[in-house]
Amino acid sequence: MVEVSVVVALILAISAMAIIKTGPALQESRAFAGTTEVKAAMRQARETAISARRTVQVQFFTGLPCTAGFACVVLTRLDPPANVPTVILTLPVENSVQFMQFAGEPDTPDAFGNAAPIFFGGVAGGPPTMEFQSDGSFTDGNGNPINGTVFLGIPNVATSQTAVTVLGGTGRARAYRFRGGSWVY
Repeated sequence: MVEVSVVVALILAISAMAIIKTGPALQESRAFAGTTEVKAAMRQARETAISARRTVQVQFFTGLPCTAGFACVVLTRLDPPANVPTVILTLPVENSVQFMQFAGEPDTPDAFGNAAPIFFGGVAGGPPTMEFQSDGSFTDGNGNPINGTVFLGIPNVATSQTAVTVLGGTGRARAYRFRGGSWVY
């Protein structure tokens, strides 16, 4: 009976250590899932703009029109002749993931700027209008290509730092994780 009790105690101790070790890994996984969702939304907007030959606007929100306190991406197609807006996607980002930066976080290798969690065209939060054109480019409201980055993470979990960059001229989106002091593609 004593031997069984010792074995059970060892199993419980090892299980507890495993659970403690998997907590941060689970949060990192959630953060990258949120980043993957944002990247997929950007790619969907680009592909819709190209295939439908329409402009697709991209907006980033925390709170309304999304669930209060949550981050989301809203894609709106502009249909001719008067650019009638049609919301094609409202994507809530993974549950605990937010548009945010951590103190001292460096810029991504694309070097589009990191002055704010959402930083496009040299503007914190991005220009009022950000959109994909039918040629796939990502532009401001005046048609000027804009590069930018969306930084994401889970509050108080430094290992959850991620980012999505968009190259304005081509509209290509790329996701990064911050590991070991540098960004990894």
